[in-house]
Amino acid sequence: MSTTPTIVLVHGAFGDSTMWKDVIARLQEQGYAAVAAANPLRGLESDAQYVATVTKAVEGPVVLVGHSYAGAVITRAAREASNVDALVYVAAFLPDEGESALENASRFPGAKMGPETTTATEHDGEPELRIQPEHFQDVIAGDLPTATTNLLAVTQRPVRQSALTAELTGEPAWRTLPSWALIATQDNAIPVQAQEFMAERAGSQAVRVEASHAVAISQPGAVADLIVEAVKSTR
Repeated sequence: MSTTPTIVLVHGAFGDSTMWKDVIARLQEQGYAAVAAANPLRGLESDAQYVATVTKAVEGPVVLVGHSYAGAVITRAAREASNVDALVYVAAFLPDEGESALENASRFPGAKMGPETTTATEHDGEPELRIQPEHFQDVIAGDLPTATTNLLAVTQRPVRQSALTAELTGEPAWRTLPSWALIATQDNAIPVQAQEFMAERAGSQAVRVEASHAVAISQPGAVADLIVEAVKSTR
């Protein structure tokens, strides 16, 4: 069994695992194994349990990576998977016990994701949220070409509103595991002050990148570099 951690990457709301493709390519070029987990986006607890199942199925140690809402998911999932050695947060939420993603997004001014930029559609009796296509570039991906953001807006996956408002139960995994945080300084979904606050509170080793919320797409090299730093620290 290899002692080099496998990297499990978890996408956030309004996206899918293809957001990691250029990050994964860079990791594979350096000889690292990676798994992209399909985040269900149905609810914090159920999403975390799903990611924990994927993580536990990996033989050997894991570095667990989450973007955006998936930061909350990995914070919960890592408590269920004993093979997680480290956490990496990419423009992500690092909630404490009793906090939700939306609560942390509104902790400081600057978030452009809200009723004015999202559409709620009821499905199975619960509202699901999408970013309105005309606002997608501004909210999520201001440093990507318009042609790219137009495609991302059309292919986005909705998230259940209750997933974003659900409070984290129990102790957050970042209290007991080493963590790294990439702070996207041009993020209009999670204000940079909120990212700074959460990373500092968690004691994460933080890097700041001039990028939008879609930093894994616009600057995959910076994301891959931080993940590799976390992996190397576990050896």
